[in-house]
Amino acid sequence: MKNSTMKAMVLMGHGGIENLVYKDVNIPKLKNGEVLIKITATAKNNTDRKAREGLYPVDDNNKNEITSFNMSGDNTFQFPRIQGADIVGTVVKTAQDVDKNLIEKRGLVDFNIYLSDNLDLNLTPDYYGHGADGGFAEYVAIPADNFYPIENKDLDDAQLASLGMCSYQTGFRMLNASRVKAGDKVLISGASGGVGTALIQMCRVLGAIPYAISSKDKEKELLELGAQKVIDRADPSSLYEKILEATNGENIDAVMDLVGGEYTNIFIDTMIVDMKKRDDYPRLSIAGASSYNITEILWSKIYLYQVEIHGVSHGTRNEAKQLMQWIKEGKLKPILHATFKLSQLHEAEKYFVSRGKGYLGKIVIVPDSQWEEHGKKYSLKVKS
Repeated sequence: MKNSTMKAMVLMGHGGIENLVYKDVNIPKLKNGEVLIKITATAKNNTDRKAREGLYPVDDNNKNEITSFNMSGDNTFQFPRIQGADIVGTVVKTAQDVDKNLIEKRGLVDFNIYLSDNLDLNLTPDYYGHGADGGFAEYVAIPADNFYPIENKDLDDAQLASLGMCSYQTGFRMLNASRVKAGDKVLISGASGGVGTALIQMCRVLGAIPYAISSKDKEKELLELGAQKVIDRADPSSLYEKILEATNGENIDAVMDLVGGEYTNIFIDTMIVDMKKRDDYPRLSIAGASSYNITEILWSKIYLYQVEIHGVSHGTRNEAKQLMQWIKEGKLKPILHATFKLSQLHEAEKYFVSRGKGYLGKIVIVPDSQWEEHGKKYSLKVKS
């Protein structure tokens, strides 16, 4: 390669978006087993913001906070750090021990940093953009095993990034943890976000019936995506009744909770309406707390009704492989809301937090050098 440096948005420390600095940095050097990817698109995720701001409280007073998914015992989120997990691009170089046929292949990155060879277990979650540099740059180095060539010509690079593993693999792990199967009625909170829209689609792939909780203005789009019913979240005091009205008074079989707070108790109640009519335990998978991080739960309700609670953060290699196969087969639909230039990441962060009317799906960040080919046609200015 002629150039030794690249443009990147570098996080210099915890705090606000002022800590994200657009600058020149060295193009990463390859280690054994790695490929160098020329990045064309990287989807934004809420975990980017939460990690930047240090918003992972671990006690009930919210006093002690962790700033890293340090399940391995190490604080891997160190500065300077390039964030961005859901990466799409083209391989331009391989390490000596990697198949050269990957060069010029376009594909999607599995964002996980795996610390175990177990294909079905991932108990030490970390990811590119957190424990190692990610996709808010022009190039990234990742293990060849994490790169999946995608030759589906119906998906361009920005659309492919919106199908990234951070949302879809998290959602798939939620469904698998709760043993969701064909015919199950599945309640999905936060249904208009990246994980929520992924869950709706994957329920339909599995033959399950998704009930989406969202704001009323997203109803049309979520129904078109595959939701059986869209339940307005506006008034929590009547949410239980609204959910039962949507299911004709029948139990919800499993809940995919991305909201937490006061809503979780309501969700649990919708699974225990009539225990005699259940054919499996009530199952709650939770992978977020966008409403509030603390929920008061009657543990007697949990153990007497035998409610299973599954905490989910990352999935497994086998789940990533299944998702990549579904993408290749066209079974998953990209929900791309808008693109922003890498140099405009501050603006994208503000827009992401505001989540105004009409916001559905993913925001994708495109390097300025790739903008004309991969980003411009999906920008808010062009769409409006």
